[in-house]
Amino acid sequence: MAERRKVIVLDDDPTGSQTVHSAPLLLRWDPDSLRQGLRHPSPLLFVLANTRALEPEAARERVREICRALRLVLEERAAAGELDRWLIVSRGDSTLRGHFPVEVDAIAEELGPFDATLLAPAFLPGGRTTRGGVHYLHGEPVHTTAFARDRLFGFRSSDLAEWVEEKTAGRIPAAAVERIDLADLEGPPESLRARLADLHDHQVVALDAEQPAQLESLGAAIWAVSDSSSARPRRLLLQTAASLINGLVPLPPQPLDAAGLAELRRRDQSGAPLPVLVMVGSHVPLADQQLEQLLQEPGCRGMELPVKTLARVLDGPVPRELLGSLEQSWLAELRRCLEQGLTPVLFTSRGELACASAQERRRLGQELAALMARLAAALAPELGLIISKGGITTHTLLADGLDQASVELQGQLLPGLSVVLAGDLPVITFPGNLGDAGTLRQAWQLVGTELAL
Repeated sequence: MAERRKVIVLDDDPTGSQTVHSAPLLLRWDPDSLRQGLRHPSPLLFVLANTRALEPEAARERVREICRALRLVLEERAAAGELDRWLIVSRGDSTLRGHFPVEVDAIAEELGPFDATLLAPAFLPGGRTTRGGVHYLHGEPVHTTAFARDRLFGFRSSDLAEWVEEKTAGRIPAAAVERIDLADLEGPPESLRARLADLHDHQVVALDAEQPAQLESLGAAIWAVSDSSSARPRRLLLQTAASLINGLVPLPPQPLDAAGLAELRRRDQSGAPLPVLVMVGSHVPLADQQLEQLLQEPGCRGMELPVKTLARVLDGPVPRELLGSLEQSWLAELRRCLEQGLTPVLFTSRGELACASAQERRRLGQELAALMARLAAALAPELGLIISKGGITTHTLLADGLDQASVELQGQLLPGLSVVLAGDLPVITFPGNLGDAGTLRQAWQLVGTELAL
């Protein structure tokens, strides 16, 4: 009988499954939800923790809560003979933003100890590669890009060892970070296994990657050294972007190609495709460029949510009453757009509003995401498909707006651009940092016009 393995991915936003397909994405982590996820035939289970939207301490507590529930269910499944081995992945951003080391520390506290944490931020379809311990975005050191200037998760170096030292405030000095380079990954498999087997005392290891074959070699070595029957078994914790997941779990081609995914768009009783809604909550410069291009389409009409106005309302004496009135006005405008046969493009005003603190910035972001989710949920029965851009925006839409306990990952419409089913409603989960200026427009052209279908 084949070994029953499961790779469990704690995803800090809903976009980390962007290189795989046919897997469950859990938005809740109670024991019954986890049991159902572990019984799914996929070798992958994603738990959407949405920790990037939280303060560091809240992120730590959420990860610990998930891991405590997970530990009990894993022990239960193993005792029942339903699970032989598992690996745990903390999926983080491929442009190095997020709560490192908070989340891996929390996982280690609940599911450890681990001999090492492997740091693999490569996302190859998106041009995120690592060579010589330095992480690049389309050949440019990532610390020179706009992502490094993120007001919540900014950083100063593309050298992963230096990045670890910065993010741990010197607790792990750069000199203590091990490196596994391209030569190691392309060398004899037994040498790579020996490198992993030498790891101990929760070392941090920076991993190079430029090609899928390198990550496949790494994945095979990870499974080999984590086998309790091996000469020197090791427990490894993985902090990765999306591409290493493919190395751990080689998958067949996805069942539906892009045309098949576009056909998931719901139709009315006459067979005509129902309308599409586009939501843009991400505020990175790339999202601005993509929004600008999409709004050039005659079939799309923008509707801006003014962030400054919303911030004033939320800080005012009667925020819920005023916000409720504004919501009804915006909802009526969105419906008028649908009645005219257009695609409404709901977006927050561009740029970042200056906030008094990181906590205030996160609170405003959560309020904006919740507002967009409520508007989308009110329209959902009339829609054929939603394109949701931005991780926090998408998580809030799925978990709160559409009230989903889990969604089923179908595959990628474009490289890195996943389609999930929320019931029978397709949702395209569009990362803020994905693609080029024309990718959002291209996605809409694939699914948002009758000609596409």
